[in-house]
Amino acid sequence: MSTPRPVPHSWVPAIGGTAAVVVALPIFAIAGWPLEAWAIAAALWAVNQGIGLLLQRLPLGMGNLASAGVVAFGRLFRAAGLVTVLIIIAVSNSSLGLPAAVLYGIAFTVEFGLSLLTFFAGEAGS
Repeated sequence: MSTPRPVPHSWVPAIGGTAAVVVALPIFAIAGWPLEAWAIAAALWAVNQGIGLLLQRLPLGMGNLASAGVVAFGRLFRAAGLVTVLIIIAVSNSSLGLPAAVLYGIAFTVEFGLSLLTFFAGEAGS
């Protein structure tokens, strides 16, 4: 756990989370769940990934403290903002909000799990 490792590329986890959203579309259609809920989760997932791509472009490190702070707050508020939107939707219409939140949670879990796997599978530095 404490062995330093280089930060892996984030495209593998992002593709995994996106695949979870795409695979869920026929499941929603076959199960008769509201496709609007799938669309909400897919749109929020796309916004999440878009913000993540923008934040990745900013330089990090001791020489770039201002942009590192922007990245930190951006990542924090990205998650909080998207969850707030899901809560608002769930409160106003639970038949849309609950399936959207569950799908978004599954996609996030897949992405997070793949992030951990790619990080710990990477070569340990010295």
